[in-house]
Amino acid sequence: MTIRVAIAGARGKMGKEAVHTVMNNPEMELVSALDYKEIGRTLADTHLFPANFTVPIFTNLEELYSETAPDVFVDLTTPEFVYEHTKNALELNIRPVIGTTGFSDEQLDELKVLSKNKKIGCIIAPNFALGAILMMKFAEQAANYLPDIEIIEMHHDQKKDAPSGTALKTAHLISQNRTIHPQGHAGEKEVLEGARGANYDGMRIHSVRLPGLVAHQQVLLGGEGQLLTLRHDSFNRGSFMSGIVLSIKTVMEKEELIYGLEHIID
Repeated sequence: MTIRVAIAGARGKMGKEAVHTVMNNPEMELVSALDYKEIGRTLADTHLFPANFTVPIFTNLEELYSETAPDVFVDLTTPEFVYEHTKNALELNIRPVIGTTGFSDEQLDELKVLSKNKKIGCIIAPNFALGAILMMKFAEQAANYLPDIEIIEMHHDQKKDAPSGTALKTAHLISQNRTIHPQGHAGEKEVLEGARGANYDGMRIHSVRLPGLVAHQQVLLGGEGQLLTLRHDSFNRGSFMSGIVLSIKTVMEKEELIYGLEHIID
């Protein structure tokens, strides 16, 4: 069976890569795109894609569903749109694959209930790079033995949220194997506010934003006389495509919401 796919955010850097990935995958068919701007009738009209990319563009998800009936809705937009997109897709019986962060705990809980009640799979992935998922899983395991931890995440200077969803997901996973405790000197004082980074159960998260970066993260685990460094680097957005393909295939088999690709890889 060919999986019918719709993509939101096709004009973005991740979106353009995803369009080509789906178009070149023999198991998938790109049937439509969602965009909040009037940018033309097809992807070719945007002048960002070849002339034979005649996939139609819609500004309304209900109309998109009515005319193209996708099985999977891939959202690569921004945090301000992603919750409504995900909820609307589930209500329309489209399986969402979400690569955008910005959900509150309340929103995630609501979407979990909706997905379960509708018996429709939904995958929300703070990071689609499989190497980054392995880094998070390794950090979760290592925290059993080296519980003093700091996270440094580095992204391009156009990223809006800080810390990144990957850093927060990493901290959450680590917290399951780490007793909450403060780190550093008991009398520590920040001479400049924010110098020690964000505090997550005593761990510190530092966000770097610079041009030239794509997506990078280090997890530093310190112990007496030793330091373990786990690092992952995405040098281009092609690094995320294997995770998107895996998510599109996997979501077709699920009947609940899955948050994080660590739950679908061994």
